[in-house]
Amino acid sequence: MTVDLATFEELKTTAGADFVRDLVETFLTEAPAMLADLRRSFAANDADRFRRAAHSLKSNSNTFGATALAALAKKLELDGIASARESGGAPLDALDSEYVRVAQRLRELASA
Repeated sequence: MTVDLATFEELKTTAGADFVRDLVETFLTEAPAMLADLRRSFAANDADRFRRAAHSLKSNSNTFGATALAALAKKLELDGIASARESGGAPLDALDSEYVRVAQRLRELASA
């Protein structure tokens, strides 16, 4: 499941549909920057920046119920840059792929 519908609907109920649309737009604008920051920090071997970017993406993903994306980001946050390096950056590729799915689903849900 790309986005947990119960979590997304609860957010709409508590925050309002218009506000959630704004949140989704903000997320869709900021998440690619977070993903790019993960890549830059990975390339620069900047472990602190890598962890912070993963943490931010995890937190923002959880807001919408994007649990798989949040779990991938959490794993990067906890395992750190060394683990991502050992796997040749594959976790970053998985994160990118999941983000594409989440972004599409959030667009659909926000416009419904």
